Amino acid sequence: MLRSLRNLSLAAVLFATPALAGDAVQDWGLAKAPPVPELKTLKLDPKTTALLVLDFVKQTCNQERRPRCLDTLKPSGVLLEKARAAHATVIYSVTATSAMTDVLPPMTAHEGEPHVQAPPDKFLNTDLDAMLKAKGIKTVIVIGTAIHGAILGTASQAAYRGYQVVVPVDGVSGDDPYTEQAVLRIMQTGPTLSAQVVLSRGELIGF
Repeated sequence: MLRSLRNLSLAAVLFATPALAGDAVQDWGLAKAPPVPELKTLKLDPKTTALLVLDFVKQTCNQERRPRCLDTLKPSGVLLEKARAAHATVIYSVTATSAMTDVLPPMTAHEGEPHVQAPPDKFLNTDLDAMLKAKGIKTVIVIGTAIHGAILGTASQAAYRGYQVVVPVDGVSGDDPYTEQAVLRIMQTGPTLSAQVVLSRGELIGF
């Protein structure tokens, strides 16, 4: 009789206890958006700052593939001209299946501005790190597409290498707002990234 009562008591506790959290897929509907990140106003030294212009090419930045990228062209073009006027370093990248002739206006390169051709991590098997070190660069501003590809890959690797990283939210794009927000959240909270990455907007960045 005593054993039966104990079993009943144990069962009551088990059924009364809220279910433990499941995995990310099971809890998909429970996810809530975090607070909107604070965007910083910055005054950067052009001598130690490089603008990385990543993959603004017609193959990926278009109405069919990634229409949100088209909305970043105007603010990115303004930031690009601001960086050039301040004589900051400008370095481009293109995808493995594109060329510099595929870069969309107003993001097209000026003569003498270098570029690398690489997968999403633009440091991988390229001279990007050597280019930055040769110029004494300490801060990189990363713009382009896709935020879950070239931006995340390159910004992360820059942070891991000790560079201060600035990501203007109006200069990066993904396939949809959720993807963009998810990557910004990772940059805002991830190990090392949270200490090295600053979120801003083109109009808030000065030299």
